[in-house]
Amino acid sequence: MATSASHRALGAALAVTVVAATATACAGAGGGIGPGDSSSINVLMVNNPQMLDIQKLTAEQFTQRTGIRVNYTVLPENDVRDKISQEFSSQAGQYDVATISNYEVPFYAKNEWLAPLDSHIAADPGFDQEDVLPSMRQSLTADDGHVYAEPFYGESSFLMYRKDVFQAKGLIMPENPTWQQVAELASKVDGAQSGMRGICLRGQPGWGQLFAPLTTVVNTFGGTWFSKDWQAQVNSPEFKRATQFYVDLVRAHGEAGAPQAGFAECLNNMTQGKAAMWYDATSAAGLLEAPDSPVAGKLGFAQAPVDRTKSSGWLYTWAWGMQKASTKQDLAWKFISWASSKDYENLVGSKLGWSRIPDGKRSSTYRNPDYLKVTNAFAPQTERALTSADPRNPGVQPRPTVGIQFVDIPEFTELATRISQDVSAAIAGSSTVDEALDSGQERAARVAAKHKGGQ
Repeated sequence: MATSASHRALGAALAVTVVAATATACAGAGGGIGPGDSSSINVLMVNNPQMLDIQKLTAEQFTQRTGIRVNYTVLPENDVRDKISQEFSSQAGQYDVATISNYEVPFYAKNEWLAPLDSHIAADPGFDQEDVLPSMRQSLTADDGHVYAEPFYGESSFLMYRKDVFQAKGLIMPENPTWQQVAELASKVDGAQSGMRGICLRGQPGWGQLFAPLTTVVNTFGGTWFSKDWQAQVNSPEFKRATQFYVDLVRAHGEAGAPQAGFAECLNNMTQGKAAMWYDATSAAGLLEAPDSPVAGKLGFAQAPVDRTKSSGWLYTWAWGMQKASTKQDLAWKFISWASSKDYENLVGSKLGWSRIPDGKRSSTYRNPDYLKVTNAFAPQTERALTSADPRNPGVQPRPTVGIQFVDIPEFTELATRISQDVSAAIAGSSTVDEALDSGQERAARVAAKHKGGQ
């Protein structure tokens, strides 16, 4: 989603089958959990690259120091989300910790599936909760004021562009561009090199594909999915204007095959010189600037384009949540505290390389000279995007829930995915934006009816 589509692409690229790396009784993808003795915990997590790294390091760097064995069950994103929902909703206590995102935290907390972490944080000053970026802390704090998860890594969104192409054309990218400026620049760099289009924007259906970037455009154009009192706003003038702008920009200057293009396809287009600009996850920058990337050193980075708001970057984090029914909450916190710590980032940097640390969550990361030496091309813009994100006030009007590129209700995944199929059809030219959003309004109104009156 959100965001998370980028992590699915990375995970698929690095691992199809996962083998756990802790000392004993660890599970690979689809495997079972280890024995439930008093010195072990069971962790259910997504198979993204950063999680595969922690598996490799756990036995030697955590278990030997604490005596706590970690039994990992590792699954692809769609599978792990389903399993976490099943396990935590049943409160069987089989898993002590799971990877959840800031999308799940509010309604998991409301359903009392998560253990609040406040007492553990207070008793562990070395964890340094104040060092966690404010936007991350806010996104993992429920309406009751309690913290329910700690981030493992995070991302926002920004605009990536071919600095060399802009220079050759005599063009200047503003540090804080508007969407209108981006559209004009896209027209000028379209065709600047053979096979190069002006911009790449996700057109692939999915709540975490097309609607991750598009919802940020809706926000800054003055739209919202729902008003504060749960009135559906999908076919409002602002929502329609934003969506029409997005569709028109992709159709005029976007990538070939846009209706099927998601994070991975835009990454390939940018890497292969088929796009001059790309608006997407900040996590993409490290891939584009990797030593073996054909475009390394050729890129510039600007903040997420805006219209009516001061900023519009999204906010997403994979975080560690503790099941409320866990009987080993002290052990579980020791794992969470280690996995989300500054010390763990330094461990990954020294053992595996600074480009692989689970970044995007702590202020200290962006003051670390070893990290900045590798990421100086994009780290300042990433930090700014993360600190500018406001998950409670991402638009121009009050919202009924927290969230920037999503609405924090369980029904959003199906709702946005269904509407995205129609918007993608508009990009393909087989439908219109009006048709897509008028139909979507009906679906959104049914969802809103369930939530009116606090239901």
